Amino acid sequence: MKVLQLCFRVPFPPHDGGAIAMYDIMSGLSKKGHEVQVLAVNTPKHFQKDEVLKDIAKVKTVFIDTTISPVDAFLNLFKSIPYNLERFVSKDFEKALMDLLQQNDFDVIHVEGTFVAYYIDVIRKYSKAPVVLRAHNVEYLIWERLARNESNPLKKIYLTLLSRKLKTFEKKYFSKYDVIAGITKEDNQRLNELGVNTPKEFIPAGVQLNRFTIDPSIIPKSNSMFIISSLNWLPNLEGLEWFIKKVWPEAKRRNALLELHIAGKDTPQSVQQLAGNGIFVHGYVADASIFMQQYDLMLVPLLSGGGMRLKIIEGMALGKCILTSTIGAEGIACESNKDILKFDEPEEWITSLLDYFSHPEKYTAIGPNARQVIMEQYDNDKVIDHLVALYKRLLNRP
Repeated sequence: MKVLQLCFRVPFPPHDGGAIAMYDIMSGLSKKGHEVQVLAVNTPKHFQKDEVLKDIAKVKTVFIDTTISPVDAFLNLFKSIPYNLERFVSKDFEKALMDLLQQNDFDVIHVEGTFVAYYIDVIRKYSKAPVVLRAHNVEYLIWERLARNESNPLKKIYLTLLSRKLKTFEKKYFSKYDVIAGITKEDNQRLNELGVNTPKEFIPAGVQLNRFTIDPSIIPKSNSMFIISSLNWLPNLEGLEWFIKKVWPEAKRRNALLELHIAGKDTPQSVQQLAGNGIFVHGYVADASIFMQQYDLMLVPLLSGGGMRLKIIEGMALGKCILTSTIGAEGIACESNKDILKFDEPEEWITSLLDYFSHPEKYTAIGPNARQVIMEQYDNDKVIDHLVALYKRLLNRP
């Protein structure tokens, strides 16, 4: 098949959740013999040359300055389109999309998430191909949760207004697609409750297992925990700040040997300043797999967020024991105390991580159980087979 994939950023390098999810679909389709044409927004934050993925797909990028402007954010209060999405609206991108649709006969058009969902009207005008929306998450929910947890009254009001506009946008635009390929069952259900009647298919994100081979020569440092995430994403930063404030001081007081290792691109100054007293800030790490194997207990504190956390999938693929929240584990086929540790209250986190280091024999099966779940349910080859089967049904092909 010939597939057009619309991306809200160039999905390279595949180091963070959004890039990994898009890259794995692109490379997975290509590996199975399908022709992939990518049209991607090229943002200042993730700028890449068009040739960066030439061995996998044909890639065309359109530069859009998505830099956040306080003035534009304020003026957006008087517009119907949410500010998050307005930053991705571009006449140049529309023109590039129109040209691709007029010059090519695509079998399927695959749209990656809310930020480029806006372009469905252009697609419908110039193509009769079925259009699949890959719902990475329900975006309004992320901002609704952030608003709920925000203590600053003005920020709370702004985030609430933003989440409401996102909710209206997603209900209107998601309803224009032929099918929604939701990354979690929970998100598909939320869209049903929102009134989006578009047919939905549950297709989880996968992991390319060859990128996550366990190296037996790497011995995790004793009494060590780690957090690895994109620290330019508000829910990740919010969760880290919660852990540092609510969990770390008491845990460190009860076990002075504990170490916390923090890694992630775009590490803000506020996080860099945490270094000291058992906290180590590594910034960007080139190989997440090696980093995760160097330390012991994986932490994913998440209070907001949506969709599914691909870093948890990767950690499970490496056989790590992971301590996360209910929201962090959302959408992942895992069971607390069997293949993951899942708690929400600070004292539960403190008790759990202290017990992990005091009685490691109680937790030896969790990592291997986690890896087994990934091999059975989240192997990217199986995910791509599911996606291709969906495409064929839309095209009435055997």
